[in-house]
Order: sequence, then C-alpha cells, then structure tokens
Amino acid sequence: MPLVTATFWVIKILSTTVGETFADYLTVNAGLGPAVTDGLVFAVLAGALALQASTRRYTPWIYWLSVVLVSISGTQITDFLTDTLGVSLYVSTALFAVLLAVVFTVWYRQEMTLSITAINTPRREAFYWGAILTTFALGTAAGDLATEALSLGFQNGALIFGGAFLVTLVLWRIEAWQVGAFWAAYILTRPLGAAVGDLLTQDHSLGGFGLGATRTSVLFFAVIVVLVGREQVATTRARRAGAHSDTGGKSGRASLGRPSDLMWAAVGIVAVVGIGSWLSAGTPDQSPVAASGSAGSSGAAAQDPTTAGATKARHVVSATLGDLSSFTVIIDDVNALTAKGDLAGAKTRIKDLEVAWDAAEAGLKPRSPRDWHALDDAIDGALTALRADHPTQAHCVTALQILEKTLNRQQS
Repeated sequence: MPLVTATFWVIKILSTTVGETFADYLTVNAGLGPAVTDGLVFAVLAGALALQASTRRYTPWIYWLSVVLVSISGTQITDFLTDTLGVSLYVSTALFAVLLAVVFTVWYRQEMTLSITAINTPRREAFYWGAILTTFALGTAAGDLATEALSLGFQNGALIFGGAFLVTLVLWRIEAWQVGAFWAAYILTRPLGAAVGDLLTQDHSLGGFGLGATRTSVLFFAVIVVLVGREQVATTRARRAGAHSDTGGKSGRASLGRPSDLMWAAVGIVAVVGIGSWLSAGTPDQSPVAASGSAGSSGAAAQDPTTAGATKARHVVSATLGDLSSFTVIIDDVNALTAKGDLAGAKTRIKDLEVAWDAAEAGLKPRSPRDWHALDDAIDGALTALRADHPTQAHCVTALQILEKTLNRQQS
C-alpha cells in the first residue's frame, strides 16, 4: 500500500473524476450501453486486482490503475441501483453505509486493525479492496443524495465537500482519530472529485468552466500520469538504495509527506486550476446542441433539411430547470425524421440528445431533481423505442409524443 501523503490525496480526487467521466464516455458517447460497459469494466477490474494481489511490493501504476477501476465500478453499482432498478438514494446510501460497517466489523474482528499501514497479508488486502469498493459506492450515493436533496449544485458541492474533506484531514493528523478520519476522508473524495469535475466540465451558461468532459478528463489524466510516474520513479530508486519506503506514518501523528510530496501535490493542483482556467478563457459558450453537433455523431442528419442546421429552436423555458430550448432542436429533428419513416436517421439524431442531456446533467439536475427525472425518463423511453431490435413507426411516435408532453409540462 502507498504512503498516505499529499500526492496520494490529489491523485485520489482526480482519479475519481477520470473514472466517472470515462465510464460515461463508454456508456453514452461510445454507445456501448450500461450493460456492456459494466461487464467490460468489471472484467478489467478483476484482472487489475489479480495483478495487484500478485505483486509482493507496492507498485504505483498497478495500485492506481486498480483505484481508478474501482472508482468506475463503485459508481456503476450505485447508478445501476438508482437508474435501472429505481432504488431510492436514501435506501442505497443506507444500504452501502450498513455494508461498509459490516466490512469494517468483520475486518476488525479478524485482524484487530483497520489501518492501511498494516496491509501486509492477502486477507487484509482483500478486506482493504472490499472496503475501497464500498466507500466508492457509498460516496457516490451519499454525494448524489446530498446534491439532490439539498439542491447543492456542483459549485456549492465543491465548497461543502471540500471543507468537510479538509476537516477530516485535520482530524487524521490526530493519532487517536487517524483510522476513522482516513476512511471518512476517503469517502468524501468521491463526491468532492465529482463536484470539481462537474465545475470544470459544465457549460458557462450552467455556471461551469465549459471545458467539457473530454478536455477535463485529459487534463486530470495527464496530472495523474505525472504524479504516479513520479511515485514510480521514487519507489524504484528507494528500493535500489535499500531504503524502506513504507515506514512513514506507521506511528505517531500522520503526515502529508516530505516537502517534495507537498511540492508535487501543489504543482498538480496549480496545473489543474491554471490550465483549466486558461482553457476556459478560450472556450466560447456552447449550447448542448452545439456541443453535440461538434462531436460529429449526426453527420447524416446534418445533410437533411429537417435537421439542426435548418430547425429553429422553440423557446421552451422550464420554471425549475431553466432554458431547454437547445434540446428542442434535436427533439424536433427526431420528430421530423420519425414522421417521414426515417427511423434510422431518427435513431442517429437522438444520440445527440442523449449526449447533450447527459453532459448537462450536473448543471440541470440539482435545480429540480423531480422535473429532471421526469424528462430523463421520457428521453429514455424515446431512446428505447428507436433503439429496439425491430422499431416501429407507431411505437416511436408514441414515445416521442410522451417526450413532447413532458417537455411542454415543464414550460413556465
């Protein structure tokens, strides 16, 4: 296991965002769908954990690869319960909290310690990764619950979760609180990382930096690679020199590491803030429709006179969600293509709606979770109808009519 230093926490927070956005990319942008994405990620995770278990020493790139994959898996488990099975976030949060308590109880009764500085047997490592997976799932559910129930939004969420995380770090430095504070901080990194990621990805009109998921993920991934690379080099040098790189923090007050650890962590934070701000300053405001069109997923539709290039957006403003006019462009295009019987073209065009709606989720959902879910369910219905193995025009028209009625009910 790695030393818990300042760079550890920076990598952990950034890996949370990378894991979440990568899963969304595979599910929505790449079109794999949740079932294929879940199966793929869990298969790769099993391989990564097997590799991690087979290593006799801490190897940074293997450890952090496992953490990123566990981050994706924990998020997918919560999303499956919430989005697919319809389990309330109150229920899933309570469920994962109880499950984590069970893991900790069994772990402590078997090993008489929950400290990660004592992960030195295969059984302890199994308990550790079980706890890590559960903390990610709990952090996802609890973070989403706080965001929806309190309508925090990603800006307030970043401040609140960031403040709570700093408090746990202070408690972590007190010897009597080290273990409990560490795990509390570990849980908080999930909603904190998601809030910071959303702050950078969301459009300017929604209060974000407007970088988009792709550029934010590339920026975070680049910083992670640099920090993990530095860890790998330092670990290799320490082994060659015969030094013990795992002795820090085993007794006494916890530490954020040597001055070099603090410096590298600070460089990572400055890089994220500085490059993110620079890229944001050069990013024009883009509506979700413009953003989806730039992805090129509806190239065939762009040549049709009924598509976004020729369709004038209806002015649809929700009393709770705000201006939804940009989404009506795509919906009108899909309606026109479906009315002509061009279900293949409608299927291609509605992919833009899926991508745009998913990209705007963090900015829209906290404003009114109930209204957002109503529209989300209607969009899912239209997607399901057009993506059926043998879609029929009548079925697709009905699903789109439900979507139109749901959208019209939102108008203020």
